[in-house]
Amino acid sequence: MREIRIGTRGSVLALAQTKLIADKILNTWPDLRVKIITITTQGDINMSAFTSDPVGIKGMFTHEITQALLNNKIDFAVHSLKDLPVQENQELPIIAYSKRGDPRDALILNNNSCKILASSSLRRRLQLEKLYPDYKIIPVRGNINTRIKKLDESENFCGLVLAVSGLERLNLSHRINKIFSINEIMPAPGQGILACQGVHGRNYNYLECVNDKDSQDCAIAERSFSLELNAGCNIPAGAYAEIHENILTLRGLYIDGEKFFHTGSLSGSRNDAKLLGQILAKKILTELKS
Repeated sequence: MREIRIGTRGSVLALAQTKLIADKILNTWPDLRVKIITITTQGDINMSAFTSDPVGIKGMFTHEITQALLNNKIDFAVHSLKDLPVQENQELPIIAYSKRGDPRDALILNNNSCKILASSSLRRRLQLEKLYPDYKIIPVRGNINTRIKKLDESENFCGLVLAVSGLERLNLSHRINKIFSINEIMPAPGQGILACQGVHGRNYNYLECVNDKDSQDCAIAERSFSLELNAGCNIPAGAYAEIHENILTLRGLYIDGEKFFHTGSLSGSRNDAKLLGQILAKKILTELKS
């Protein structure tokens, strides 16, 4: 019986998400055996020491996993797509995109009545500042369970913003007090999608059951938008694409160094997903300079 080795970070969410992929494979390929291998990254070790936003340090959460791929210690890895750098490594391509979970962000409240909200993401914090100008928005670190524990035990903040998809995958939907619309908080590119990352040239036919073409094309457009803006290095961007009757509509958000919000949208053939992302980014940058 052939064994498929899947690499992942060791957080509760990462393991739950990896199990979703593993179960999909096993349900389609009963003759395969799956082994989940947990890998500790520098981001997991040093996360509490980071004072900057993860926008610029995504590689800290993937480096050890990519090394395991290159050294043939695992066959492929599972990531939250939004955690992968938008500049894809051609040696380690994304080989499958899961069906998208809920792409939106959610607000969880405790019993305090203060006007302080917390989020780990600069993208979210800047949008929250615009939504709630009379609130103080602060950073918070840790995995989902750690952040929720900090909220429940905190007298310093009363609300926490997290991805809906992560909460749902951990059966924590009951903690949600409000779900923000896409117009209120633009998601990170790829939010809600799981990415399977493999090694160029290897056979991954068993992942055809995992790959969702709509998720793939939407992700390509969203990540192309972010890459064209060079947003992953220092400036946050949000993007969200939808497909109806083979027409892809992409919405994008770019927040510049002065905290000005620049938005736009574009529709076209799903076959031009990457190009649509590039065009929308260039359109926003042109308007920014004018």
